[in-house]
Amino acid sequence: MPRVTEPDAAIYCSDLSIARVSADTRVIDGVSLRVAPGEVVAVMGATGSGKSSLASCLAGADHRDLRIVGGVGEVAGISLRARGRARRVLTYRTGHLRQGANSDLPARLTISEIVAEPITARDRKVNARALALRVAALLDELQLPIGASEKYPYELSSGMRQRVAIARSLVLDPTVLIADEPYANLDVDVRPAVLDALRRRVDDGMALLVVTNERELVADLEAQVLVLRAGRPIGVGPTLDDVLWTPDEATRIGG
Repeated sequence: MPRVTEPDAAIYCSDLSIARVSADTRVIDGVSLRVAPGEVVAVMGATGSGKSSLASCLAGADHRDLRIVGGVGEVAGISLRARGRARRVLTYRTGHLRQGANSDLPARLTISEIVAEPITARDRKVNARALALRVAALLDELQLPIGASEKYPYELSSGMRQRVAIARSLVLDPTVLIADEPYANLDVDVRPAVLDALRRRVDDGMALLVVTNERELVADLEAQVLVLRAGRPIGVGPTLDDVLWTPDEATRIGG
């Protein structure tokens, strides 16, 4: 397994650059950050700033159009350049709530099957009763009704599907969660349940990188802030109110 550059970091990047192969252009250029277990970083910026591309790469997603072209990136102690078994371990340790995940749930699976899939895809001999209880507990934590588990995605509202996607990203009890717009399509009255679920796990040591422009979420998570523009870091800060703007130089977040 690749050597760990920062053994105490859950997420570590040094001058990381990512290119979109089809367009032959960099979507991330010179990002440096370090997130320790139990810490939260919010990545903010306008549409097209590279937030989701960074998140997808850090989560180890199989995105053939994105390629690391410079710098170092590690998540859960594993290089983002790793392949084979190390790559599988990376995706096992890392939960990923993709952008638009609520509209991309497998249509032919029930909600309980969708949430359980990260486990059943790896272990066909898993204890069915224990898994059912685990899935039910997650759905209840996110305030989904009891009957939702046997329904199909098309039978749920977009906000309910978003909570299903969040439950799926948490089912493996990840050491790192990469969450792209977790509040997307959520009604105001269920946002506290999602916030509590995230904060509870952060308190237990999970590192969280969240892509959002929701100022209230950033404040509630007590997140450090990294602001991107056209793929480059232009501001960092320990809180949203303390962001230092540095448009002409690369920036580093974390110690």
